[in-house]
Amino acid sequence: MIKFGLDENPGSNLVQSNFLCSMRLIDLHSHILPGVDDGATDLQVSLDMARAYVADGVGIVACTPHILPGLYHNTGTAIRRAITDLQNALDEASIPLRLVPGADNHIVPDFVSGLARGHLLPLADSAYVLVEPPHHVAPARLEDLFFSIQVAGYVPILTHPERLTWINQNYALIQRTVRSGVWMQITSGSLAGIFGREPQYWAERMLDEGLVHILATDAHDLKRRPPDLSRGYTLAARRVGEDEATRLVKTRPEGILNRMVPNHFANPTGGTRGNAHISGQKDGRPRSAVGDEPGSGGMARRLRRYFR
Repeated sequence: MIKFGLDENPGSNLVQSNFLCSMRLIDLHSHILPGVDDGATDLQVSLDMARAYVADGVGIVACTPHILPGLYHNTGTAIRRAITDLQNALDEASIPLRLVPGADNHIVPDFVSGLARGHLLPLADSAYVLVEPPHHVAPARLEDLFFSIQVAGYVPILTHPERLTWINQNYALIQRTVRSGVWMQITSGSLAGIFGREPQYWAERMLDEGLVHILATDAHDLKRRPPDLSRGYTLAARRVGEDEATRLVKTRPEGILNRMVPNHFANPTGGTRGNAHISGQKDGRPRSAVGDEPGSGGMARRLRRYFR
């Protein structure tokens, strides 16, 4: 699989020629595929979501259903087949939305081999891969997992860290993983408060501190969790400015689809409110959730340990 750089097959670059020169937004996390997980329940819901995306200014959507053993038994092959079927339905309905493959890949012991076998899917056959941890329990050896993914040539993207219930006690872990090269994707609805005050606080704080690389919808339907990327862009722009907000929903997603290497991108820039969080408290947050752990990370140190 070619991970960085354009595929020599011209047909694989249709995404670039059709959409990437436009100003339409790109959503890299969506459960729009019908009947495969807790997202769209049937084809009609998928079509309605697609129309909502187009009305919201989105031109490309990564279909990223859950791959979770014991609950959602999706595979890379089955996901690709479902995307082809839905894309054909969109084309027949004259809905101008381009779909690309991906998955909400839950953490499993054989994560890297799952990618190699094509069971797990990166985004649009690039080197960038969504990684979803357990929601209520911080996984053991998470940094080691990320490191193994990086050694295999991929860029892990942690999905919706702001919504994890364990972020309050493990925020230093989030900070360290960003420094080691892990990307962060937050949910547009979190900035709007639809998941509650805690996820909104952490989403805003991560933006303010320049820890967010991608903003996506994680859309599941039209009512509870609809496509709302433009609203997320507007809310993000209020905190980090329009240039960085554009990078969250357009520039970096576009670069991922074009298989650009990570150092091609500008680092996330925080907002003017970033320093306010370092004082120790905001909305009752304790100092223990704020601090960093100096000297505990770094790619060089991890490489030395890995090859020791």
